[in-house]
Amino acid sequence: MADFLTASAILVLAIVAVGLIRVLRGPTTADRIMAAQLLGTGGVAALLLLVQARPVASIVDVALVLALLAAFVSVAFVKSADPAREGDKR
Repeated sequence: MADFLTASAILVLAIVAVGLIRVLRGPTTADRIMAAQLLGTGGVAALLLLVQARPVASIVDVALVLALLAAFVSVAFVKSADPAREGDKR
């Protein structure tokens, strides 16, 4: 079972690697941010698959930090792209 989970994690990482093309060549900033979200989500999925295959507690911590960083990137992008907040000085 551990071999299957490891192979699944490698497959997820390979699919996410294709998303790097969109990050590098995305026509708009929104496309790049969505691809970065894909990288974060796929990275978390691959790490959680690996922790089921080989139980190392610190991998879960890395997955949680990666998920948190991906969420912060999305919030920062939405806040910077919202034209209604230009005059709002919070």
